[in-house]
Amino acid sequence: MIFLQRIPAPPLDSSIAAIWYCASGPRPHALERVLPTGSAQLIVNLAEDQTRAYIQDADGFRMTTSSGTVLAGVQSRFSIIDTLEQQHVLGVSFKPGGTVPFFRIPAHETCDADLSLDLVWGRGAMELREQLMEAADPAAKLDTMERALRARWRPKAMHAAVEFAIETLTHHAQAVRIAEVANRVGLSPKRFIEHFKNAVGVSPKQYCRILRFQSALGFAQRGQRVDWTRIALECGYFDQSHFIHDFRSFSGITPTGYQSDRTEFRNHVKFLQF
Repeated sequence: MIFLQRIPAPPLDSSIAAIWYCASGPRPHALERVLPTGSAQLIVNLAEDQTRAYIQDADGFRMTTSSGTVLAGVQSRFSIIDTLEQQHVLGVSFKPGGTVPFFRIPAHETCDADLSLDLVWGRGAMELREQLMEAADPAAKLDTMERALRARWRPKAMHAAVEFAIETLTHHAQAVRIAEVANRVGLSPKRFIEHFKNAVGVSPKQYCRILRFQSALGFAQRGQRVDWTRIALECGYFDQSHFIHDFRSFSGITPTGYQSDRTEFRNHVKFLQF
């Protein structure tokens, strides 16, 4: 497998965590759960011009399709992907609120959705995919994506209240109260939540829950023997049942199910269809 990533040069680095490229062989399982991280991604399937997503709900199990270049908004729960599409992919991992300088659409409108990039960038989306495919090697592909993002970047600052909130919640997700943050930035709770959802994609409360969930996954990766009870306490859950409820809400499986079906990527889990 080839996996490369880089942090782009300023000013893009203020909004983008990484631009990455992955080329790999077929995986032993067809589908994977992708767990929520609190951030959006731009994904370009270089193998085929299609993105397949799978939905499991009360109506059963079904597939949806969109173009091979999508803006994958912030997830409030797990999504299901086709691993065949992961064999030749380039992506952009945005920081929380990082889509603001590149897309005019409010982030909450892309939550839990794969939005075909041509709907927001027009013909430029198709041209970008063609340029990426023509680039000579992985490093050149990363260069091509970085140039495209630089051309789209608008010096539109995130609302100061949201910027402060992201910083505060990221470092104190276990203890901070949303009302306290709203009060500190001088906004009513309603206005604060509205600004936050427009930039980040989910409410401040949901964002804190995702951060706490991700913190639990981080603890689980530190050793082969995983003590989920200790992890629940470390991450600020009230009790074990609260932890398991939140874990299932985001992943669709129990903590032990995650441990048995996890892959080499922290937020990818084998999806077993019964």
